[in-house]
Amino acid sequence: MSVARWIRRLCLAGLLLCFAVVVLGAYVRLTAAGLGCPDWPGCYGHLSPLGAEQSAAALPAYPGRALDAGKAWREMIHRYAAGTLAAIIALITVLALAARRARVVSVSVVLALFATVLVQALLGMLTVTWQLKPLIVTAHLLFGMTTLALLWWLTLSLPRGSWGSTALHSASRVISGGGGSPLAHARLLALLGFGALVLQIALGGWTSSNYAAIACPDLPTCQGVWWPHADFRHAFALWHGLNIDYEGGVLDNPSRVAIDLAHRLSALLAAIMLTLAALYVLVRRRGFAAARLWAWALLAALALQLAIGVSMVLKGFPLWLATLHTAGAALLLLATLALLRSLSAR
Repeated sequence: MSVARWIRRLCLAGLLLCFAVVVLGAYVRLTAAGLGCPDWPGCYGHLSPLGAEQSAAALPAYPGRALDAGKAWREMIHRYAAGTLAAIIALITVLALAARRARVVSVSVVLALFATVLVQALLGMLTVTWQLKPLIVTAHLLFGMTTLALLWWLTLSLPRGSWGSTALHSASRVISGGGGSPLAHARLLALLGFGALVLQIALGGWTSSNYAAIACPDLPTCQGVWWPHADFRHAFALWHGLNIDYEGGVLDNPSRVAIDLAHRLSALLAAIMLTLAALYVLVRRRGFAAARLWAWALLAALALQLAIGVSMVLKGFPLWLATLHTAGAALLLLATLALLRSLSAR
């Protein structure tokens, strides 16, 4: 089997696993299992919660953190999956470097992916050792999404024989042009939409890590009014010190309201920008054949994510919908990047 085919298969496997890791990470956080194992990379000094259960001697070393087998297993399964993903990315890196002269894949993107997963591992450790500090938890989410984005971009960038790339190449040849061309306008709108989406994902992570989602339990108002009392000054203070247990949050209600309001306004901005980008491609029929497919995918992912977000609030934030909300954000990110890639002139 050729190196290109190996890289292609590893990229697809890594992409699917990374998506699962991102969603599983959300599930771990939402079920308050982030500190299910208060040490890292093991669990109460063992490779698995089973070992910790069988060794009562390890438990007194973590006062106030009694072993909860369910939470510990959820946390460790997430770590096992993340470790497997890191191994896949390391293998992709080795193969890409070995075949760099053949230019099978962009070595710079592969190296960025490898560096990202190293930072992600460090953030995973700090998430536990710094007891769910919101700044670290949010960064952990962002780097997880960055890993997913780079794997997707790498997959879309594979040689022409690879899945999806032929259509992307043909689209770029047909619609390429200068700064005043329809392609340039479409790309600018897509980039603005992408920027708004990144901001929205970051605010989503900040909302979740500060346990602020339930601060506004109604829609479209918040606590029955359009603009409740909100403390934006303290809502976005990035540093509250170490040796603080952030599980459950440390902010008061006005600060959490401010975070939730910011998240909602950012969602509106992202929805508008992404819709404009997709509609521009769909209205400009000539030369955007391949890009039109991704524009429809983007609109579908956006509609799904908005439906999940609204339903989540109206139904009282059930666990399955809250977890699905992260999955929806990941799908929206993939659709946006695919549209961007289809608009990238070669």
